[in-house]
Amino acid sequence: MQFGIIGSGSWATALAKILTDNGNTIHWWVRNTDTISYIEKRKHNPHYLSSTYFDLSQLHVTNDLKAVVAQSDALVVAVPSAYVEEVLGKLPAAALRGKKIISAVKGILPAGNQLLNEYLATHYGVVLTDYFTVLGPCHAEEVAAEKLSYLTFSGIDETTTSVIASHFKTEYLNTVVNTDILGVQYAAVLKNIYALGAGIAHGLEYGDNFLSVYIANGANEMVSFLRQLGADAETSHNYAASVYLGDLLVTCYSLYSRNRTFGNMIGKGYSVKSAQLELNMVAEGYNAAKCIHTINQSVKADMPIADTVYEILWNHLPAAEGFKKIETFLV
Repeated sequence: MQFGIIGSGSWATALAKILTDNGNTIHWWVRNTDTISYIEKRKHNPHYLSSTYFDLSQLHVTNDLKAVVAQSDALVVAVPSAYVEEVLGKLPAAALRGKKIISAVKGILPAGNQLLNEYLATHYGVVLTDYFTVLGPCHAEEVAAEKLSYLTFSGIDETTTSVIASHFKTEYLNTVVNTDILGVQYAAVLKNIYALGAGIAHGLEYGDNFLSVYIANGANEMVSFLRQLGADAETSHNYAASVYLGDLLVTCYSLYSRNRTFGNMIGKGYSVKSAQLELNMVAEGYNAAKCIHTINQSVKADMPIADTVYEILWNHLPAAEGFKKIETFLV
């Protein structure tokens, strides 16, 4: 199976390392020609996970997206959700048909409040049987350091999903398979909102005791949304599994979490714009807060934490006032 990777950020670079460490040759779309030249000369990404070196015989790096798509059987989409439409919009409508699409996107496409599979079905005719997700808990920095991590692959057909997952399994990376394509994607979106809120709490100098209660309530809120949405209408899923609760925990607690870092700055008094400039990376929880707020108008799940984080980020509710409000309904 020929793999293509679309994106060159930290997560895309980590996935490139995983695939090549497992003996795969990859076709890698990188937007910037200077970055391509650097990788070809110095064997590593100058901007992300720069300690990760590649065997150049396993890389075909190019900024020609159509070539990457044409040469790949399976495409890993690993760009921030806000830029997916800009990147994929360069492709003709039939370009992705028959390809296996593996989403490493951890957000909702904000223009239409769509998951990636919904966007691909509408614009490229990608059927759900050709769509898979790869989600954490898994920080790119720990992959680079080869610390044991777990990835969950989701797809309708468990056999095909297992075959795809096998290409990513290494000595430092274990793989898990499930069939909850909708649920795992929304869980990944929601955990970023709660992690951003956890960062705000830290910036406001709440302690570990409060944070543990906050995260427990966030986990309950997430499960309530998934059930109300109908994500587990056909199968009863274990929401304490790593791709749900585990990813929520690590994103809320880890110093590698960009959403937690972004929220910490908000809690310390940064404006959203200043925090974005300081972080210099995409915190998916920011746009996700607005998208989920909109989607929940029809889902109608009880989501007071997510609603309050949305009010802080998008409606200028002071962070301290928002968390005083959160204090009153945590149990």
